[in-house]
Amino acid sequence: MVLMKFYQKPACSTCRRAKKWLTENGVKITEVDLNQGLSEAELDALIGKRDYLQFLNFRNELYRERKMKAHPPSRGEAIRLMSRHPNLIRRPLLVQGSKIALGFDEDEFRELTSR
Repeated sequence: MVLMKFYQKPACSTCRRAKKWLTENGVKITEVDLNQGLSEAELDALIGKRDYLQFLNFRNELYRERKMKAHPPSRGEAIRLMSRHPNLIRRPLLVQGSKIALGFDEDEFRELTSR
């Protein structure tokens, strides 16, 4: 099995549940702690051609304060904000090559890890 990248925050209960699922299912991962932040270039590469708005954590205080649902930021602004405010990044993220699972959904994780 190919080693997957698992972007997470250790204090996040959803991330801990996802990591437990990965461990129980024998999935080998390289962990990336989002507390350390990601550069704008890393975020741009991670998002690729996907809808960048899916990477925004709509439960985040900054997301709500800036009313991003009603007034979404541009791609560049969203990437800048996520780079400066890692809590704004939706998590966890499980990455295998060009495939990404955003958030923790067992079915999505199962599909991604069975390839």
